[in-house]
Amino acid sequence: MRFTRLGKQAAAVATAAIVASALGAAPAQATGKKPLKTKSLAAVLTTDKRGFDHNGHDYDILTAAVQAVLKAKPGSKVAVLADGKTALTVFLPNDRAFQLLVQDITKSRKLPGEKASFTAVAGLGINTVESVLLYHVVPGATITKAAALKSDNANLATAAGSKIKVDVYGPRWHRQIALIDADRSDRNPRVNRADINKGNRQIAHGIDRVLRPIDLP
Repeated sequence: MRFTRLGKQAAAVATAAIVASALGAAPAQATGKKPLKTKSLAAVLTTDKRGFDHNGHDYDILTAAVQAVLKAKPGSKVAVLADGKTALTVFLPNDRAFQLLVQDITKSRKLPGEKASFTAVAGLGINTVESVLLYHVVPGATITKAAALKSDNANLATAAGSKIKVDVYGPRWHRQIALIDADRSDRNPRVNRADINKGNRQIAHGIDRVLRPIDLP
């Protein structure tokens, strides 16, 4: 699968207006509950100043992608990640997830480095990168791991205008969460780090694959 084809297909994913999550989560300051704080996910992501490194478990590539989109398109809906007053849930692919994506679509035998992976992703075009990022954002709801574990088969409306489905699996004493995207031929992303920025209106969960808004062969 060539990058050019991926770019053309992924660019077709609409960046629709922010909509409420399909979970119908309660407002951020529900009665009887402690009000959620307003630290943004952008503030969390930019705390790490090291840049590209050899740690596949952090979010250097994702952070660079967000910054690239906002530099090129200051009015992008991706900017909502910097607005801590807006409730949302984001699924964050770690660096290894992006490396695996690039390796897959280039059919490379070797796992690319972080900088090379970012360069490849950026080469898809800023509109495609924006669409893919928005496919990881579920606006309108602060979904904790506990809430997600009770929401098997729930469809989550993303800021890209399409949906992803929650898949809760495993034995009752060790329940796990996966996300079903538009790609039916690749393994679904799994949550490997939960409740990042918990206690705030914006919450995130780390995932081990990039959510794919199209079905790649």
